Amino acid sequence: MADTVLYDVTDGVGTITLNRPDAMNAMNTEAKAALRDTLREAAADPTVRAVLLTATGRAFCVGQDLKEHIGLLAEDRATGSGQTMSTVREHYNPIVTALAGMPKPVVAGVNGVAAGAGAGFALAADFRVVADTASFNTSFAGVALTADSGISWTLPRLVGQGRAADLLLFPRSITAQEAYDLGIANKVVPAADLAAEAAAVARTLAAGPTAAYAAIKESLAFGAGHTLTETLAKEEELQTRAGASEDHHIAVEAFVKKEKPRFLGR
Repeated sequence: MADTVLYDVTDGVGTITLNRPDAMNAMNTEAKAALRDTLREAAADPTVRAVLLTATGRAFCVGQDLKEHIGLLAEDRATGSGQTMSTVREHYNPIVTALAGMPKPVVAGVNGVAAGAGAGFALAADFRVVADTASFNTSFAGVALTADSGISWTLPRLVGQGRAADLLLFPRSITAQEAYDLGIANKVVPAADLAAEAAAVARTLAAGPTAAYAAIKESLAFGAGHTLTETLAKEEELQTRAGASEDHHIAVEAFVKKEKPRFLGR
């Protein structure tokens, strides 16, 4: 695995760490491919029951590596190939699809600035633990680009259409506290405690009913784009599946016995 992205599996948590601290974890081609492939590996690994996405250094991720990007744009102009923006299709879309569609919970441990695609990665997670010194910035309009990395889907669902338009049209740094007030951050903690707090949330989820969590994620995603009648039918389908799971039977038996359930994740 490329060292631009680190991967570790411990206690059911697959920890994926962006590791270009000197570049504020900007995403060059190598890092984008490594993140995409690592997310796919975590999704397919039955020993991983929760994923923690975090980063080294003082930034979570500032999005596209513009130093690499400017060179690719120059190549496009010279060759007329227009291939630079294919990175959205080849990298950013699969990364966000892997995060949002992960059949297990995803926690983002946001240790510093999350900008552009970096903000998109954080918003695609299910739960965001944010250092009190961190910030968010959509950034795209500042470099004459539109939203990618799923932000035009995730951001309005978190903050509402009007605030999403404001944050995209007038990109600016949003403090951790403002992110919490807007509903972007689920939990804000002192920067020194970020790693431990994010890992604790991920471990708690890894010990939970993984298949039920996957169904909850599927239900929420489905409900965001369908009618009530369609969503009720989807809930029935998913609940039938959940009711047949081992974890449901374990939970019911534990409840009757007044014991804490020990979930198997299936």
